[in-house]
Amino acid sequence: MDYLQAFYLALLQGLTEFLPISSSAHLILVPVFFKWPDQGLPFDLAVHLGTLVAVVTYFRNDLILMSRDWFASITGHGTTDKARLVWYVIIGTMPVCIVGILISNLAETIFRSPLVIALATIIFGGILWFAEKSAKKNRISNTINWKDALIVGGFQALALIPGTSRSGITITAALLLGFKAEFAARFSFLLSIPAIILPSSLKALELIKSPEKTDWEPIWMATVVSGVVAYLTIEMFLRLLERIGLMPFVIYRFLLGFTLLAIVYSDPPLI
Repeated sequence: MDYLQAFYLALLQGLTEFLPISSSAHLILVPVFFKWPDQGLPFDLAVHLGTLVAVVTYFRNDLILMSRDWFASITGHGTTDKARLVWYVIIGTMPVCIVGILISNLAETIFRSPLVIALATIIFGGILWFAEKSAKKNRISNTINWKDALIVGGFQALALIPGTSRSGITITAALLLGFKAEFAARFSFLLSIPAIILPSSLKALELIKSPEKTDWEPIWMATVVSGVVAYLTIEMFLRLLERIGLMPFVIYRFLLGFTLLAIVYSDPPLI
């Protein structure tokens, strides 16, 4: 992998990981369009490490308080809203772990086809549109309960289908449950931490066992680029969410999805 390819893909990962437009779809499709070789396991691990560092850094103050209160709660020193939020993140992560184990082969083969990505982009864009337009969005953070966390986590499992968007589907679920958009986005980002750590840990084990040599310089560069861009994207998204809403992302998903369908069904197919 050369530096230019690594830079563009890292930029793409940083921009799309936390926006409701599906990073996996973009990282699958862009190399296909430009006839680039597969970026490989080390690159995937590196850019996900970058985005993980970004979200942990952005929410570092919240995470410190949540961890402190959670440890206090399990040692019998009372339970706060922040301690409960840790439990809800754990509960919300369980469905994607279970489903990921059950359908891991499908996620790596059939689900990666351009047609599946196109349909998922359109369908889940439509559900996001419905949630944006019809949800009450009047619940605040301290009204969340374990059932809400489990429902949002169940929706998150759908993000194993490329084109769905992990952030998009979890924000959609939280909106449908009546939560305000800002909390829906924040809870989605907190859920992303274990959702990134768990598969990345498995990829790290695969990488350790792999005998292949890796050119690490462009990959480390990609880690930094994806991390910086992801941090700025989180900042921008949370600041603009109340002002512009989610409709720009819905429109983008429709444009991308229908363009992909046109390309898939072109004669001959372009991808």
